[in-house]
Amino acid sequence: MDPFPQRVYALVRRVPAGKVTTYGQLAALSGAPRSARAVGAVLAACRDPSVPCHRVVDRLGGVKPAFDTFAPGTQRALLESEGVTFTRGSRVDLAAHLWNPWDVG
Repeated sequence: MDPFPQRVYALVRRVPAGKVTTYGQLAALSGAPRSARAVGAVLAACRDPSVPCHRVVDRLGGVKPAFDTFAPGTQRALLESEGVTFTRGSRVDLAAHLWNPWDVG
């Protein structure tokens, strides 16, 4: 497997329950800034259940309808089950839930 997808998957596995990250944040942390769309493509192709792809949102905290393969609202329901809150309708409260990869606590 290409090292880029491996780096993305490893980063997403580090995002704890109750936190989210963005496609852009993952791109920057994986060493490929300005590659948020590539991160999206990598996650769309992911079939590994150990990668919590539902914890990745867009830069504004929006969930993606494309994620809802099984039923509408799947990504939001998974996030809410982990305690993630939403503001302005369908946007994750990034001030409260954006993952800080350097936070050890």
